Amino acid sequence: MRPIPCRDCRRPVLWTTTEAGKKLAVDPAPDPAGNTAVWRDGTGAVRSRRPTAELPQTGWERLHMPHVATCPARVQQLDLPGTLPAGVTSLDAHRRKKRR
Repeated sequence: MRPIPCRDCRRPVLWTTTEAGKKLAVDPAPDPAGNTAVWRDGTGAVRSRRPTAELPQTGWERLHMPHVATCPARVQQLDLPGTLPAGVTSLDAHRRKKRR
């Protein structure tokens, strides 16, 4: 389990494979506030899953935080400006009418 630098913030991340076969970056240090159980399978691959009430965390799994939740570069991208730039129209009012 060798951490690799995040391409956005350059912090180390650990790449795991989810139960669905997708890649998921997690912070390399275990975090009790995390929501992703991480373990190494019999082939040495780093795996991850979301613990549930039906399948809680087991003794060989450690909780980690998904990196997307802690990446400073991603958090800055999500901060939306208070006003939209010129030529951009907000669709919020249209979406509210459509949901009724």
